[in-house]
Amino acid sequence: MPILPSPAARVAHRVFAFAFCAALAGGATAALPPAVDQQALPSLAPMLERVTPTVVNIASRTRVAVRNPYFDDPIFRRFFGLPNTPREQVQQSLGSGVVVDAGKGYVLTNNHVVQGADDIEVTVAAGQTFKAKVLGTDPDTDLAVLQIPAQNLVALPVADSSKLRVGDFVVAIGEPFGLGQTVTSGIVSALGRTGVRGAGYQNFIQTDASINPGNSGGPLVNLRGEMIGINSMIYSPSGGNVGIGFAIPSNLAMDVMRQLVASGHVKRGVLGVEVQDVTPRIAELFGLKDHRGAVVTRVRAGSPAESAGLHTGDVIVAVNGQVVNGEHDLRNIEGLTAAGTSVAVGLIRDGKRMVIDTELKPTPIRTVKGATLDPRLAGIEFSDLDDSQRQRGIGGVVVSRIGSSSRGYQSGLREGDIIVAVNRRDLAGMPDFSQLAGARSRQLLLTLLRGEELYYLIL
Repeated sequence: MPILPSPAARVAHRVFAFAFCAALAGGATAALPPAVDQQALPSLAPMLERVTPTVVNIASRTRVAVRNPYFDDPIFRRFFGLPNTPREQVQQSLGSGVVVDAGKGYVLTNNHVVQGADDIEVTVAAGQTFKAKVLGTDPDTDLAVLQIPAQNLVALPVADSSKLRVGDFVVAIGEPFGLGQTVTSGIVSALGRTGVRGAGYQNFIQTDASINPGNSGGPLVNLRGEMIGINSMIYSPSGGNVGIGFAIPSNLAMDVMRQLVASGHVKRGVLGVEVQDVTPRIAELFGLKDHRGAVVTRVRAGSPAESAGLHTGDVIVAVNGQVVNGEHDLRNIEGLTAAGTSVAVGLIRDGKRMVIDTELKPTPIRTVKGATLDPRLAGIEFSDLDDSQRQRGIGGVVVSRIGSSSRGYQSGLREGDIIVAVNRRDLAGMPDFSQLAGARSRQLLLTLLRGEELYYLIL
């Protein structure tokens, strides 16, 4: 039995035949008609004409002090007449962003686009370039909010990302490889994607729309021209695009943005437990039917978990109805839930299922002024690491505030840097840092973590 072509296939055939004949008649003027059988051809152009003016290019520069071991030897410096100042290396980064509030000049982008930058310039679609001010950053969700003094900006409408479905058509916009504004299209491949290596708290939209270096921070939009995500990263075993890109859902991005605008940081709550995955051997020991869940190994004193009555050995299997398959799931739920939120913790204790109600509360953060430890640290404030940083196995303190005229800033230290060692001695936390930095040693060598890179800095 012959298979008859569908009406859409017949239209496509006529379009091809028309284009082919037109090409034979005169290739220089060949073009598809605006309509076939009185039906307009589908095009994303009208939507993109509204959206592209909201997308900006972001260029950042970071100055990093570079020291050579020989240059730290005073005899070597004196012999060769070298100045006692560190050399600088300027690192440049390109990315994208999107205007989310035209009146106030708010631009939403990725944290990794601007992290530790000394100078940030934003170029709008009309071509003007402006110096940007960082209102706040959140490395754990890889988001940052900038402000520019531009006039006549256009903001991108924001859609409810919870209404997305797998298979919805989407468009990614950004400036990959510094080529200029570029548009790629695809579909939503998956929702609520977690377990992506190298990312913080995760609830990604997965898409096959091409996302390349420079696209970071640009919007992922639906066919109505509304932002449904912020392009963040790709999965690429080869270094090239393989059709697996990730975007931060707009609902999460806007919630983080509101907190960053209000206070410059995101306040998160925790249960106050340390957990590990349920292995097959643990499941057998505890008499569990499967090895899903996070078993509590420690309950912190004074924590919400202690107040609610959680015990070591409890197996957490759900929080507010969200399934907890292991440690990562629990940390992700904590990180994406605002402090002060009431939660119902589903758990298994002695083979019995139960639900315990409690409230997520932030862990108290201690702050120390550098001047109280060493004059060379004047103008800098150091704080405890937050729960997400400690959960990554990092020890040390974070630079929470730093003045641009301070000695540390002039040497290359930046807000958000994590000090992991002092004079080559690793830090567990604030007590170690206070002791070592306050020893007033002749040379103060800081080992700092910025992003995924380690640096030495000498004061």
